[in-house]
Amino acid sequence: MNVLVTGGAGYVGTELVVKLAKNPQVTSIVVYDNLSRENYNLFINSAQHISQDKIKFEFGDLLDTRKIKKVLSGIDVVYHLAARVSTPFANVDSHLFEQVNHWGTAELVYAVEEIKTVKKFIYVSSCSVYGSGKELIDENSIANPKTIYGISKMRGEEHVTRLGSKMNAVIIRLGNVYGYSSSMRFDAVINKFMFESHYKNRISIHGNGRQSRSFIHVDKAVDTLEALLSKEVPSDVYNLTERNLEIYDLIDEVKDLYPSLEFIFINQHLELREQKINPETRLLKYIPLKQTDFKAELAAFRDRFTFQASKVTA
Repeated sequence: MNVLVTGGAGYVGTELVVKLAKNPQVTSIVVYDNLSRENYNLFINSAQHISQDKIKFEFGDLLDTRKIKKVLSGIDVVYHLAARVSTPFANVDSHLFEQVNHWGTAELVYAVEEIKTVKKFIYVSSCSVYGSGKELIDENSIANPKTIYGISKMRGEEHVTRLGSKMNAVIIRLGNVYGYSSSMRFDAVINKFMFESHYKNRISIHGNGRQSRSFIHVDKAVDTLEALLSKEVPSDVYNLTERNLEIYDLIDEVKDLYPSLEFIFINQHLELREQKINPETRLLKYIPLKQTDFKAELAAFRDRFTFQASKVTA
């Protein structure tokens, strides 16, 4: 089958493209990306030993309707990952989020409807659409985004939902992604803490540290996305997350790896917004997650760093 991956040069996209390229069911992959994050590791990932003949790169924006229609020619499955991304509760660049995440998704959906050859559409959304709160959230919870980013992703979902009556259209709401990828994002909280711990021996904590977040390892996110290629998963919205951690709990885990780690609080008096997602998502009925040890995942992440920063004493 022929696959299109929008945002295929991104954090999750890079790993997904590499995995799909090794899948014998996949005949060809078109990576569609505007390289706005200036991350080029997908293009130099020679160590992955993937067939160069399988992958084709198309530089372009989601709002370029003519080009979108062109790249969709002959495509069987669309993975839509392209988005303007942010930390979970950021609230800046409202126009850009709306243009890319909302209207960019709309243009892609319009093109898919017009082409009429796509059989499956997989949209990677975000648990940010639920907003924040102390209660445990599941797929039955009402979307109530509190940020421009969350609103834009929810509006994108509304367009994808329309496809559900015409083809298999699956919406995956990801928790906070962490773990090694050749196209790393270091603004994600666990990745940021690991980098700062390894090279600075000090991490900065915003707020009182009691806020919870929901997390999913990048490898498990990618494994699940690839499995959607062949699994019969009904058109619907599914959460994809594995564990909820308070920032304090996360610090304890990181400190076990870096015993001399220091941490400082910024605006410690503030109680920041939090979110807890029920890990027992309805997606597990179709695609179970591999069970792994969180501390072992962090240790494997640490081992990916090129060198250990020297410790200079006064």
